Amino acid sequence: MNDTRFSRLRAVMRIALAVFFIGGLFPHLNSTDALVRITPDWVPWPREAVLITGWLEIAGGIGLLWPRTRRLAGIALAVYIVAVWPANMKHAFEHIVLPTIPDSWWYHGPRLLLQPVLAWCSLFAAGVIDWPARR
Repeated sequence: MNDTRFSRLRAVMRIALAVFFIGGLFPHLNSTDALVRITPDWVPWPREAVLITGWLEIAGGIGLLWPRTRRLAGIALAVYIVAVWPANMKHAFEHIVLPTIPDSWWYHGPRLLLQPVLAWCSLFAAGVIDWPARR
């Protein structure tokens, strides 16, 4: 992949990820109590954790758009995605019903499988990694 297409792909991914993560704030604010139910029991202050992670999503999304913070934002979002994986696993395996989200493996299966891909996308879009596009 030549550098122009490579740069263009990263730019498109950054915008898509920014929209995705900035939009992620709203469920954290509007459905806080519902999201607290999927928070693992070992997480201290689950309500505050839900609210803080919502603000971290918006900070990461904005950070991807600003060149000075792009690399840090990509790394932080990848770490965040891995950190919230236990909540998504609890949601799936304990069949916790949340408003507007189906309690179905048609939803949970792809969501759990795609979280590592989303972490990779955050790192790739931020220019932290090139794999597998360059060797």
